[in-house]
Amino acid sequence: MTRDLSATQFQATVGLSMYTLGFGVVPLVTASFSEEFGRRPLYLVSGLGFAIFYVMIAEAKNVQTVMVARLIQGSFGSTAATMVGGTIADIWAPAERGLPMAIFSLSALCGNGYGPLIAGWIEMNSRLGWRWIQWIQLIIFAVTLLLVFIFLEETRSTVLLMRIAKKLREETGRSYKARIEDESVSLKHLIWISCTRPIRLLLTEHVVLSFSLWIGFAWGVTYCMIQSIGMVFRTLHDFNDGQVGLVFISMLVGSFIGFCSNFYQEYLYKMYYPTRGPEARLYCACVAAFFLPIAMFIYAWCSFSHVHWIGLVVGITLFVAAMFVVYLAVFSYLADCYGPYASSALAGQSLARNIMATVFPLFTTQMYTNLTFKWANTLFGFLALAMIPIPFVLFFYGPSIRQRSKFSRRVLEAQQKASLEKM
Repeated sequence: MTRDLSATQFQATVGLSMYTLGFGVVPLVTASFSEEFGRRPLYLVSGLGFAIFYVMIAEAKNVQTVMVARLIQGSFGSTAATMVGGTIADIWAPAERGLPMAIFSLSALCGNGYGPLIAGWIEMNSRLGWRWIQWIQLIIFAVTLLLVFIFLEETRSTVLLMRIAKKLREETGRSYKARIEDESVSLKHLIWISCTRPIRLLLTEHVVLSFSLWIGFAWGVTYCMIQSIGMVFRTLHDFNDGQVGLVFISMLVGSFIGFCSNFYQEYLYKMYYPTRGPEARLYCACVAAFFLPIAMFIYAWCSFSHVHWIGLVVGITLFVAAMFVVYLAVFSYLADCYGPYASSALAGQSLARNIMATVFPLFTTQMYTNLTFKWANTLFGFLALAMIPIPFVLFFYGPSIRQRSKFSRRVLEAQQKASLEKM
């Protein structure tokens, strides 16, 4: 792409970052649309827009077109990605969400692995090249969108109740109403809440802020790692584009290791939830906190041409496995802690996470050039080391921290009230 569009390396990197910028910012506006129109229409409309911009990138004549298309495509793609958590919450009760959320997390993180794996070999084919990476993705996504259109039904309970009430009014002539119709507010007000509440939670809630910093850092390093893999393996081990793509299998393996650990985490959650509450979600996250810096140190100090490349692969695999555990813990813990405000809390951490993913790749090349591979990754390792206390503080002091929070205290009081009523 840099060759065909006469672009600089930095311009190409901006194209990578623009996607995550759209992913982070736009859901603040679009999240409220599902309250008004339901989830299924948003999946379909955003999916159609997402598909269209593959064409724009594939036919681009300059790198500026690619940047704009990536930003808008990320914006469309973000709608579906941020609604998955809501759809899961529509279908499963809190105690049953562990496996569905783990499957969603697996698909999200595996994409970072199998995308470059496939794209590397497409790029190696002289008859295809980078433009066909876009066309092939478009074909795959078009099939997916067709399956969504055929099989996905509406899951948003308020929208379903309004449809039932409307149908009853038409059939009986009586003034049936869903409760939400009396309590409904304007779309403008919903958009205002969805834009402001996530930022408010991010800035004022200690739980949201600390977890957002942790997952944001790890997510930013993940994108730096994605960008650095090509540089490291080409420079140190003379890998071609196809072989570099094969390295990304380690991300698939790491994701599956993290996914398998979730079964043990679910076992611990069910065992200790009666005594520990939402903090029972954090057992594996406390272990993963140690593996993040360990993985970065391995990746850093295997960055020598005389060290076998398998050492680098081990570091990547461990990092992604730990990243998976942290990613899943953040989603599950915030959902448990904030109940009806969970979507806002998750939107806040998503904003922080994707802004980090936007910013980090912009300085990756310069950082690796100036600090060398080993010292740049060592710096990341020390930063990850400094963040180890985050899950432990929440694990031991989470209830008292939440008790001082305006939002999570309401959820805590509602849970205590429900427990007393059952007694």
